[in-house]
Amino acid sequence: MNLPAVVVALVSAQNNFDSVAYAQCFTETAVVFDEGKTHNGRKEIENWISKANEEYQATMKPIEYSETERTLKAEVSGNFPGSPAVLTYRYEFEEGLIQSLQIV
Repeated sequence: MNLPAVVVALVSAQNNFDSVAYAQCFTETAVVFDEGKTHNGRKEIENWISKANEEYQATMKPIEYSETERTLKAEVSGNFPGSPAVLTYRYEFEEGLIQSLQIV
């Protein structure tokens, strides 16, 4: 699977529960939409993923990537009801970093 470098870095950071490295995959003004909540800016994203890592201990296994639709389907396993689940990550990129991420 030919993933953009920043997506490879994001998956690696998630699987290592490294919230700092995860947040570095985003622009300073990035926005993440997950579980009905919006997280604005790199610091807020770092806090959100740090809490999620503690609570869910979720890891990602990429299944399918669409460059044209900028989506990644990944099997996510962790400490949450319904695990494992296949989630879709919708990206907007800016200068090699993630500007927007919607997880559905």
